[in-house]
Amino acid sequence: MLLFLAGLLAGSMNALAGGGSFVSLPALISVGVPSVAANATSTLALFPGGMASSWVYRDGVRSVCGVNVMPIAIVTVTGGVAGSILLLLTPSRIFDGILPWLLLVATLMLAAGPRLSAQLQTQARPSVLAFATVQFFLGLYGGYFGGAVGLMMLAAWSALGGGDIKSLNPTRMVMVTAANAVAVVVFVLAGAIVWQECIPMTIGAVIGGWIGAHIGRRLPSSVVRLLTLAVAFLTTAVFFSRAYL
Repeated sequence: MLLFLAGLLAGSMNALAGGGSFVSLPALISVGVPSVAANATSTLALFPGGMASSWVYRDGVRSVCGVNVMPIAIVTVTGGVAGSILLLLTPSRIFDGILPWLLLVATLMLAAGPRLSAQLQTQARPSVLAFATVQFFLGLYGGYFGGAVGLMMLAAWSALGGGDIKSLNPTRMVMVTAANAVAVVVFVLAGAIVWQECIPMTIGAVIGGWIGAHIGRRLPSSVVRLLTLAVAFLTTAVFFSRAYL
């Protein structure tokens, strides 16, 4: 029941403003799942919601910074595979020490991402190699952890002259889902998914995504953002305390 409710809340958060892993990951760890397996399981549990969002956004996908969608997807997927393998090679004890810092980075991006993206907009056109390098590391982060990777993509693309945020959002959603998709495949093939805990969370996340999409039409965006940030800051503080105190 705890994992179902965590999935319900995480799915709703992702549909509203993102940050669902701030709920799903600690919920899995709280029931005894090791941190690396919990991260892999959380990725799979929240994946169907991302697929649904990508389907909705499919008509708006376009090139970024003069680079076509297919090359962006190839680089993103390559980074996602590398990140997911790197996660599996990280001992849980070491990941426990890294996790609070990853959560802190994700929290800061949740807090500053939209404003940062707007401020970084430029008309400069980077070289294809520079764009591919940035996108590879974004995909790697997405496969390894993924918290707030969508906001990181928007900020990076805006800084590289990709255009306004609204037009970038469909491509961002598809690329985040692509990185998660290959990570899920790697995690399943490696046997890293804890299925008994994953199933109720996945069911909750799917229902939560549907509920969140409807709530999002009624709640003011400022309220949604404040609630998401509150969960993110609290979760980050708890994990710092867990790791260092």
